[in-house]
Amino acid sequence: MSSQSAVEYFIEDIEYHGRNERTAEFYRRVLTEFESFVDEEFGKSPTEVDYRDCMAYVHELRSTKGESTVATYASYLNRFYTYLESVDRHDENPMSLVIEEMDESIDTDPQRRDVSLPEMQEFVADIRHPLHRAIVVTLLKTGIRSGELCNLDLKDVNLSGVETAREPRPALSGRPDSLYVPADHSYGERSGGEVRTASNKRKRSTTIPIDDELRRILVQWLAIRPDPVSETEPLFMGTVESWGDRLTPNVVHHIVEGHARDAGWYRTGGSAEENVTPHYFRHFFTTYLRDSIGDRGIVKYLRGDVGDDVIDTYTHDWGNRIRETYLDHIYTVTE
Repeated sequence: MSSQSAVEYFIEDIEYHGRNERTAEFYRRVLTEFESFVDEEFGKSPTEVDYRDCMAYVHELRSTKGESTVATYASYLNRFYTYLESVDRHDENPMSLVIEEMDESIDTDPQRRDVSLPEMQEFVADIRHPLHRAIVVTLLKTGIRSGELCNLDLKDVNLSGVETAREPRPALSGRPDSLYVPADHSYGERSGGEVRTASNKRKRSTTIPIDDELRRILVQWLAIRPDPVSETEPLFMGTVESWGDRLTPNVVHHIVEGHARDAGWYRTGGSAEENVTPHYFRHFFTTYLRDSIGDRGIVKYLRGDVGDDVIDTYTHDWGNRIRETYLDHIYTVTE
């Protein structure tokens, strides 16, 4: 099936399912524009693209269209690739991770799977691979996005009593056992000497406390961490394919998906409400701490959602109010 016939076959299929002519024409226009973009930029057809190609297209859309239009285009592409996957014309849906990354702007209060803390502890207990375990525990205990995790460099972590190949950045001076999440990394742009494969979406850079549990998991990972390919010294890198390369959101998604499938928490074609993905851990972190702490300002600070007003309120007292509140309320996931 050629790329054009794949599009036409899809259009014909949705018409058979009762979509009106206007809707079918909009699908055709969106898919034709997408087809032209990937052909001009990458020399690929829609049946050959991957996550990064789709992310580049969304990035391009944002330069000319409003967020609601971008979300609509993305949903149409997602429907197209779900179809191609279902008829075995594409190995996987490359838009699924893009939709996940956009999820917060598309659906600000999704009704997600309800996973209890004991269930989450059982889930983590079954993860034996040191890298996979470090990824999942870091996401669960910090609430950072998968792209932000991939963008972490060795200098962004300060573990007391642990010497690494890079000194912690100055912003972590006097803040032992803490993680720094910058706000200045953007997809496709050079940052810190490296072109980034994901964007950090924080309004301001954030320093997140590291408790004893996460510290132990990170120390275990650092003990076997490969020598990096990049001079930027990524914190998390590949240990199988792309040995020593910085992880990408696509890799993180596949790691989490594999473990979630084993737990019965992920199925092909499942919605964001049903499937457990890297973004789910941010939801879990937010929901638990909001209920536990009761101070939404602190949770917003930890999530990186705040502007200057909350920054002024909290950052000057980071070592006391933020850190102590976090350590008093953060859950344990490995015991």
